[in-house]
Amino acid sequence: MMARSLRVATKYIDQVKSALQVNGYPSQQSLATDIGFSLSTVKSFLTGKPVDYLNFVELSGKLGLDWQDIAYKKPETQPPKSQPTNREASSFITGAPITQPRYFFGREKELKRLFNLLKRHPLQNSAIIGKKRSGKTSLLHYLKNITTTPAEQLRPEQKSDWLPHPENYCWIFVDLQDARMQSREGLLKHILESLKMQVPTPCDLDRFMNVVSDNLHSPTVILLDEISVGLQRCSELDDGFWESLRSLATNHTGGNLAFVLATPESPIDMAHNTGHSSPFFNIFGYTAYLEALTEKDARELIASSPIPFTDEDVEWILTQSCCWPLLLQILCRERLFNLEEGENDDNWREEALRQMKSFAHLLDSELAE
Repeated sequence: MMARSLRVATKYIDQVKSALQVNGYPSQQSLATDIGFSLSTVKSFLTGKPVDYLNFVELSGKLGLDWQDIAYKKPETQPPKSQPTNREASSFITGAPITQPRYFFGREKELKRLFNLLKRHPLQNSAIIGKKRSGKTSLLHYLKNITTTPAEQLRPEQKSDWLPHPENYCWIFVDLQDARMQSREGLLKHILESLKMQVPTPCDLDRFMNVVSDNLHSPTVILLDEISVGLQRCSELDDGFWESLRSLATNHTGGNLAFVLATPESPIDMAHNTGHSSPFFNIFGYTAYLEALTEKDARELIASSPIPFTDEDVEWILTQSCCWPLLLQILCRERLFNLEEGENDDNWREEALRQMKSFAHLLDSELAE
């Protein structure tokens, strides 16, 4: 029976703690906020105290660690594994956004445009539009992490020099599905803590504006994910709130602040459809529309399998997925599992198509611009 809780083995605690900054988290709180767990859960995980099994697995994956390697095992029931302890994370990721750059493929055209708007002064605002599960959140994480990830943690030839001085940038990821981000004070506190600025008491909009206006002197990018959820559910995030953020970016931070938001529809349409009229949603001068990957990028993703696929399998995966990254990941995952189990037959295809069925909307007509 699987244990209900797990803890990091003592000998791996230092490795786990160092993985925090390696993966772009300046603090325990930033990891807690990003993953949507309480700070106490993250602290327990990092210090070798028991946490819920599912939380343990998710936190390990977030930090690029194999949970089975770092978990404490009772010697009498779980003998040491023969595999090396620095084994890589899963090759194909389907249930969560991709946060480690080496597992992200494609989108170079969009990345080039987005970084061009962020590497020059003043920083400019952008929107990423795509169907549900088209990779919007993964692209936000890639923007945040790629320029500061060490070369040894990237694929060979993977471009990372998008910014001239990436160490000067502050990236703030905001997931508006996180209940803590759905109140005005919670969201403002998160931004200030990410900026390492003093949080006033009370942390209202006026005091927040004063602190940021007086202290923000370095390029800062706020990544807004699932913003439509925030607009639909969060009465405190009203037009006055968004107007203040627009004013902050355009008039009070010397061109050092920009927003990149992810949404299934245009920001203006989204605001209109949720009863908002704030001019904040008119400031996004560039829109990246996420469609399927190019065949070249899709083939590179497939080729990342630790066990090579046959040409026939590769062509079948390309055809069935239409090069959508999530569908590619699902089909590759099923084929790899089949090969790892030593079942070199075509029975895996039926299961792969069944697993893909929930995301068939990606194969519908292309996103209307």
